[in-house]
Amino acid sequence: MAVDPALSERVESFTYVGHEADPATGRVECHYELGDRRFTARVAVSVPPGGAVAPAAFAEAARLVALLLGVSYYKALAPPVVDLGPTPVRPGELEFLHSFYVDGLGEYAYRNDLDLTGLAIVGGVAADAPVDYEPGAGALVPFGGGLDSIVTVEAVRGVAAEPALFVMSREGDRFDAIETAVGATGLPVLRAERALDPQILRSRELGFRNGHVPVTGMLSAIAVLTAVANGRDAVVMSNEWSASSGNVVVDGREVNHQFSKSLAFEDAFRAVLGGALGGAPDYFSLLRARSELWIASRFAALGQYHRVFRSCNRAFHLDPAARLDRWCGECDKCCFIDLILAPFVPRAELAAVFAGREPLDDGALVGRFRSLLELSADIKPFECVGEVGECRAALVLAGDRADRAGSPLIGRLLAELGADAVATARAGIPRLLAPLGSDNVPDRYARALAAAAS
Repeated sequence: MAVDPALSERVESFTYVGHEADPATGRVECHYELGDRRFTARVAVSVPPGGAVAPAAFAEAARLVALLLGVSYYKALAPPVVDLGPTPVRPGELEFLHSFYVDGLGEYAYRNDLDLTGLAIVGGVAADAPVDYEPGAGALVPFGGGLDSIVTVEAVRGVAAEPALFVMSREGDRFDAIETAVGATGLPVLRAERALDPQILRSRELGFRNGHVPVTGMLSAIAVLTAVANGRDAVVMSNEWSASSGNVVVDGREVNHQFSKSLAFEDAFRAVLGGALGGAPDYFSLLRARSELWIASRFAALGQYHRVFRSCNRAFHLDPAARLDRWCGECDKCCFIDLILAPFVPRAELAAVFAGREPLDDGALVGRFRSLLELSADIKPFECVGEVGECRAALVLAGDRADRAGSPLIGRLLAELGADAVATARAGIPRLLAPLGSDNVPDRYARALAAAAS
């Protein structure tokens, strides 16, 4: 069933009804209304015996979770008004939410031919004084089983007291692709389960719109909730420098599939945490100033993870029966991961990683590589992939490897790139292997990251 235009026009606002949080069980329920439909989102996080160690902070972090989870239900019809109803809000949070909705739904709006820039966010009531959260020690590292979070884990081991992984999954469901990598780390895990309202999973049937949402932003809020429930002092993300690089510019506004992984989101969310919880737990990305090329070079040295990491999105299908137990070897994400690792990991090892389906050995995938390298009119794929400079540098470095000599696809792509662009990419490699731009990494973590690079 297509989107029902009459339904879309009839519904003028999306409303926050309220939420409940139980620090004893770690459960949060968030309620929203869209026309005559009511949605309930549920989250349950790990808590120590006896419940959350900081109940007041738990309640405040739950408020932030409720604010951010609403975006998954708003998108069903995307009305022109978001009404926060009785939700407590603090100075600056309306502006933060506006960006979270408009920029976080940038890809969704682009694909659905919508303009969300005029969205009005109204309502809400003044929140009480900020909560004074005094954490213990221990970093919480959100972990998805990909190379970025693995590099972060290995760097954090050297600086954080009792680090733990944070893993979020659907209620009653876990992804084997994550759990296998979790086991390889040997670290304890604090978990969260998130349950979408069943109605939102029937979007096609009910005439709702569908599309990408800023899931990393929602995960970030739930990770903070888990951290305060367990007395942790930091949430250490693994979002790299190029996550701030968008896919396309529409009417002067950048559309970024990875908006909630960007530095702009990180800075804004840190400001919100400062107003709500005094800035604790600390929230930052350890890899913010690092390129995907640098991350790949570090991951190459972590051979114990090469056969267990997974980033192919087909391993994370909502339907367990449709999930792949391997890399598909043909999607944009598989192509990017193969390309970025090819300069540093032996060809035979990558062939084993992809179980004989290595993308760089498949000439039929030339179109996907052209889009990554900006050799076609296609925009950058709406995936968590690096920017064009990183991809071109990786291609040049891969072409230099003796075990890639004679590769038909690499040779073809280098020829299409041309001598001048190859020279420019080669000249940019030292910059990409050095820190790039600003970050929010505390000194002791920055020293650990530098040590990991030596």
